[in-house]
Amino acid sequence: MARSADDKPRDLRAGASLLWGEQAEPARGPKPGLTVAAIATTAVARADADGLDAVSMNKVAAEFGVSGMALYRYIPGKTELVELMVETVLATEPALPGPETGWRAQLSAWSGQLLEIYRAHPWLLTATAMRRQLLGPHQLRWMDGALAALEATGLPPAERHQLFLLIAGHVRNLAQQHADYDSDHARDWQQLTTELIDHHAERFPALAKTLTGTHTGIDPLTFGLNSIYAGIQALIDQATQTTAR
Repeated sequence: MARSADDKPRDLRAGASLLWGEQAEPARGPKPGLTVAAIATTAVARADADGLDAVSMNKVAAEFGVSGMALYRYIPGKTELVELMVETVLATEPALPGPETGWRAQLSAWSGQLLEIYRAHPWLLTATAMRRQLLGPHQLRWMDGALAALEATGLPPAERHQLFLLIAGHVRNLAQQHADYDSDHARDWQQLTTELIDHHAERFPALAKTLTGTHTGIDPLTFGLNSIYAGIQALIDQATQTTAR
């Protein structure tokens, strides 16, 4: 049986019911007004301020002036709490342009909006990488939005799924770079690395040429997406040629 973050056996069906808002909240709680939504929102605020490791049932409960055990009347454990946190920050659905704008414009809007959410909530990278994580309606709606845009390519479902993973992976990679960035460390690292490469340029000629070249004027998100789009268009053209034969 799957286990929660505190190593207690999970009831996956109960967890899914909670995540999808199909589980009734306790008729009599330890404090009037305490709700699953309020608990999740409070946990999000703590994670935004101090990271996902700073979130625990006890610490979130303290925000309401109750014991950690009191929260278990509403949420089974931290695993379920984190899943609810993901749903909370993804509650705003992607605002995509109409189908007439084309799949490129839709996917670019989707990617840009998702990247903004990741940057606003860096802990989301870890939270959505959890093994056996249950998916709620908001998270699935974001996935559905990208896949709906890819339908216009006319490519087979399996290929559209792989392309979705490729685009989502690109967004996550940029979000991780942003989360890991430290200006002071980056400056010192850049200076030391440049000195080492300059000194050993004959050993790493391709690397030396790349690092000494200009890196201005390139938006990583747009550049990566356009590279992926070129591959998608190649697949479309290939499929068209095959059909025409």
